[in-house]
Parts: sequence; C-alpha cells; structure tokens
Amino acid sequence: MITKQFSPSLMTMDLDKFKEQITFLNNHVDSYHIDIMDGHYVPNITLSPWFIEQVKKISDVPISTHLMVTNPTQWVDQLIEIGSEYICIHAEVMNGIAYRLINKVHDAGLKFGVVLNPETKIDVITPYIDLVDKITIMTVDPGFAGEKFIDSTLDKIRHLRDLRYTNNFNYLIEMDGSSNKDTFYKIQKANPDIYILGRSGLFGLDENIEKAWNTMLQDFNDTKQHI
Repeated sequence: MITKQFSPSLMTMDLDKFKEQITFLNNHVDSYHIDIMDGHYVPNITLSPWFIEQVKKISDVPISTHLMVTNPTQWVDQLIEIGSEYICIHAEVMNGIAYRLINKVHDAGLKFGVVLNPETKIDVITPYIDLVDKITIMTVDPGFAGEKFIDSTLDKIRHLRDLRYTNNFNYLIEMDGSSNKDTFYKIQKANPDIYILGRSGLFGLDENIEKAWNTMLQDFNDTKQHI
C-alpha cells in the first residue's frame, strides 16, 4: 500500500523566505515539485536548473522537476547532472523521443515521469507506460498558478489505478493543480498517491509556513474523515 505523499510546488513559495520555508518543509514533505517553463510550451517562464541547485544546498528531500518545455532534450542532460531525482516530461512533446529520454534518465540512476494535460488521453502513453516511474495528471490547464480545477481529469486518476492493479505496473500517480480545501474531497475519492500543493493549498494559507502547513494538514484530514 502506498502512503499518501505531499509535494509542495516551489513556484508558489515566498522567495523572500526561501531558506526559512525550505528548512521547515524538509521535515514534513515527501518531495519538492519544481516547474521549469520555457515561455513556448506554456506562456510563462518559471524557475530553472539553477534554482534546483539552490534547493539542494539546504535540502535532501527528493526533487521532482516538471518540464513544461517544447524541447525537453535540451534540458535533460543538465537535470541529470544536477541530480533531480525525478525528471517529468509532457507526453505531448515526447513523440519520437520517448524511449530515448526514458532510457537516458534511467541509465543515470534517476526516475522518469510523464505528464498528461487535461485533454490528453492515457492511450497516448500506452506504448511505454510500463517503463515510467510516475504519471502526473494535470487537473488544471498548465502554465499558471490559480487555474480552475477540471473535475473530469479525476477519471484518469481512477483509470490509472485500475491499470496499475490489473497489469502490476509500478508507477506512482500524481495530481497537479488546485489541490486545496475546496477540492480535497473529490481528489481524495479519486485517490492519487501524490498531492502537489501550491498557493491555494499551502503557501497562501498563512505567511508563517508552519501555520500554513498545519492548516493544510487539518483541511486534508478533516476532508478525509468524510470519505
């Protein structure tokens, strides 16, 4: 049985309190979610491999890098060198290079994740689903914090659980987008393994990261009691 995991999205943290927030979260979270956007695949630019290096200076928590980029090949080598424990790439940009990228990441001793946009069907990744370590379901349109939650994406989480059980696959199932007090109930019913927490679910709850974390955990557990 997989224990539920929390992965804060550092794109939404208070960078003025970088060290304070990371130092606290190091003792509470299962991984950090770091978005790299190139301004082409999505109309936004965020974070960078340099940012991952800064996190690793003060943290041993695994890093999951989410590449929202048009050309993932140009980023993978640098992320391997830095040692991002998970390198996650959108299925929509992997046609023709999926096996090459998966093998490169695995050969480096790291884990490979694939990300599906709300409109993308699971069938797209069927050829290599048995090779991936994590599948991230976008529950919002990618590119910006604060996007509206898309309820229909939860069906993919349920389907991925069924596929994993039926075929004895080993991937983790992650949800990304608008995970908070208002959506915890329906997300928990779909039952992903990893919850990515952003501004509405964590960092925006209080200026004090400990109070924000405790509020999130209370909201999550209160909701869980009603499942």
